[in-house]
Amino acid sequence: MNPVYLDHNATTPVHPQVLEALLPYYTQHFGNPSSIHWAGRATDGALEKAREQVAALINATPAEIVFTSCGSEGINFALKGSAQILQDKGRHLITTAVEHPAVLETCRALETDGWQVSYLPVDAEGQLDLDLLENTITEQTVMISVMWANNETGTLFPIAEIGEIARRHQLRFHSDMVQAVGRMPLDVQQAGLDLAAISGHKFGAPKGVGALYIRSGTRLEPLIHGGHQERNRRAGTSNVAGIVGLGVACELAGSVLSADVGRIRSLRDRLEDGLFSRLDNLNLNGPTERDLRLPNTLNLSFDRISGESLLLNLDLKGIAASSGSACSSGSLESSHVLSAMGVDPDRAQSSIRFSLGADNSIDEIDFVLQELPVIVERLRKIRPVAG
Repeated sequence: MNPVYLDHNATTPVHPQVLEALLPYYTQHFGNPSSIHWAGRATDGALEKAREQVAALINATPAEIVFTSCGSEGINFALKGSAQILQDKGRHLITTAVEHPAVLETCRALETDGWQVSYLPVDAEGQLDLDLLENTITEQTVMISVMWANNETGTLFPIAEIGEIARRHQLRFHSDMVQAVGRMPLDVQQAGLDLAAISGHKFGAPKGVGALYIRSGTRLEPLIHGGHQERNRRAGTSNVAGIVGLGVACELAGSVLSADVGRIRSLRDRLEDGLFSRLDNLNLNGPTERDLRLPNTLNLSFDRISGESLLLNLDLKGIAASSGSACSSGSLESSHVLSAMGVDPDRAQSSIRFSLGADNSIDEIDFVLQELPVIVERLRKIRPVAG
């Protein structure tokens, strides 16, 4: 069996058609899109085509798309740029305790600048209480930021309902939709979003390119100052090849999304059902209702086993999985997401995230179902499970 990659929430391989499309922009189409001569015009046209492709995937207009370097930059741009514009109206922002570090650390930076941030709790399945959200709004509240899908558990938040609350109170609404793009249908208009961050390497584009959706009429202070690129919203020489790749990845995602989602969900369910039928003392982290999770994500705790030991043993078999967010790797602390869900620290330390992608097959899932229970039982003999 070839190596099995089940860590697509960390990053994905570049899609072959994406690679084919972007390579010429390193060689024959090398012009700076800000140049007015023939070489610049060729690459400028490629940027605008990519803008159309990104916009089409999320039901935006091309003018509402600003290219960035990654999801973290887009999130910083959305939150800090909004803070500069809105601070005279109020300095209170509402988010959740389970956001990606890009959101949480940006909020903490805003707190040092005099902002008040409410980090809303979640329940045992990672779900948000919308009544609590609405009751947290004060006269000083100007913005809500809630992720579309949690990167560790796959929990889906009721973005459209949150959008209704934001509109009712005339609040700006941002969502980190990095994990959701390319994995489920998205409509920023229907969701009532003003801002939303995208990262290309989560769905087949190269690393180092992303986009920020900015609803028409939404003012932001630029995060990066300099030239007049991106209609004066984001300075810096454009990453043309990466942007072309992002556009093609969006077009591919839109064309195969419904078929891919169903196939990947069936593989995820096969893995989940297979493990629960083969192992005891196994716990699901996230909603028990599968439709309330990303179709590709499964987070499990294997009681009385170190998650790190399990990952190392899986790696020896050529199986790549994760203990949570790639941005938190190297940390010895329990996942902040699982902690916010009230998961016992020992159980949190035994958690593994499996995140599937378009290249995974039934044979690969069956290989994992063959090898993983054997590894678990061997490790449990070293550290027996109580009861």
